[in-house]
Amino acid sequence: MSASLLRLPTGPVDLRGLPTDATPDFAHGKTAGKVALAELGPRLGELQERLFSEHTTEHPRSVLLVLQGMDTSGKGGVLRHTLGLVDPQGLRITSFKAPTAEEREHDFLWRIRRALPGPGLIGVFDRSHYEDVLAARVRGLAPLEEIERRYAAINDFEAELLAGGTTVVKCMLHISADTQRERLLERLDRPDKHWKFTPGDIDDRQLWPAYRAAYETALERTNTEVAPWHVVPSDRKWYRNLAVGRLLLDALEGLAPTWPPARYDVAEQRRRLLHEADPDPDPDPDPEGSAA
Repeated sequence: MSASLLRLPTGPVDLRGLPTDATPDFAHGKTAGKVALAELGPRLGELQERLFSEHTTEHPRSVLLVLQGMDTSGKGGVLRHTLGLVDPQGLRITSFKAPTAEEREHDFLWRIRRALPGPGLIGVFDRSHYEDVLAARVRGLAPLEEIERRYAAINDFEAELLAGGTTVVKCMLHISADTQRERLLERLDRPDKHWKFTPGDIDDRQLWPAYRAAYETALERTNTEVAPWHVVPSDRKWYRNLAVGRLLLDALEGLAPTWPPARYDVAEQRRRLLHEADPDPDPDPDPEGSAA
């Protein structure tokens, strides 16, 4: 699967012209797609561990995976099925909700900066700073002039991240309104999914055209060379998970992390272990001999 097929071209964006149920560069179906995702696991795990090992040096590199999409687009599914392939100690997952009172006292990027992955980590944003130009625009949560300022601020911020050693992988999980309806109905039909549903989910569907327009503007204005957008067809959950896994793998392979060299004499430490005295000898159960 070629990541370039999912990369958003520069220029005006029309999401209605981008299919939500396609499977670019993968024609083998659901079962094979799940197998292909599982087969990414060993390589993803090794590269992630190499990246994580670099934090023991002064290497500042990290990866930030940004997941954006309408409700039910599958951000949680990607976290479970794709990010579940790697060691959780190397992940930092942040789910952004409505800003708190403290967060509203600061610039919109203040809380984002506080959640960035440290050296050696893969950070995942379940929603992100893009909410501040998406929901904020649709719901009128900020003046239009402020939203216009934020597009440039986001581009500067992401360029700063790259310059500081963080590779940014941005995925817009693209679903249709019909698919969202099906997934919301499933939540209503299954008691184990009732907790995921709120009546406001149906109200938000009336804002679908406004959200689509907000996404199109945001994608066009922030699709840069240093942090390009990838539009992932997400009506088929298995393909979505595989596609994001492939994009993450490409990012890690591009970094080509290596194991840090030992900061000690390996041969000397091996000699010490081979010739050490027994650190935990068995005690003599009867040092005075058996009783007569």
